[in-house]
Amino acid sequence: MLRHMSLVARNTKNVDRDELTKEQIELLRNAFNAFDPEKNGYINTAMVGTILSMLGHQLDDATLADIIAEVDEDGSGQIEFEEFTTLAARFLVEEDAEAMMQELKEAFRLYDKEGNGYITTGVLREILRELDDKLTNDDLDMMIEEIDSDGSGTVDFDEFMEVMTGGDD
Repeated sequence: MLRHMSLVARNTKNVDRDELTKEQIELLRNAFNAFDPEKNGYINTAMVGTILSMLGHQLDDATLADIIAEVDEDGSGQIEFEEFTTLAARFLVEEDAEAMMQELKEAFRLYDKEGNGYITTGVLREILRELDDKLTNDDLDMMIEEIDSDGSGTVDFDEFMEVMTGGDD
């Protein structure tokens, strides 16, 4: 049960329906409408697992039940489109975050040519300047000093992720 709870917590972290693109909302609307042929404006909670499965998300019964209970607060057994998009946003946004993580791993590997598990602060400076040519040398110095707090002159993948995603871990 704890495993399921942590999955639910992970899926709901920092996710907002407003983060969805028009294309994603259209995809969700089409999936929702397919299961609401009478245009009642709601779908039965029993259909949620099937729809998420169609969208490429296989969940075990316990996890699915936890998620549905969270969205269907009144226990009516019906989910309206807005509630459905809130639920589905958790999975779509998480997918985007995972894709970004993969892209950043690939970028890091490209710059870590020797495979040492780190890049130099000089290389990081070049990357940052490429991403934003308006950054001054002072801006770059401050950013690098903050990331390379031990003054080692190197940046590992976690530090690189923090810089690239604006994380504050």
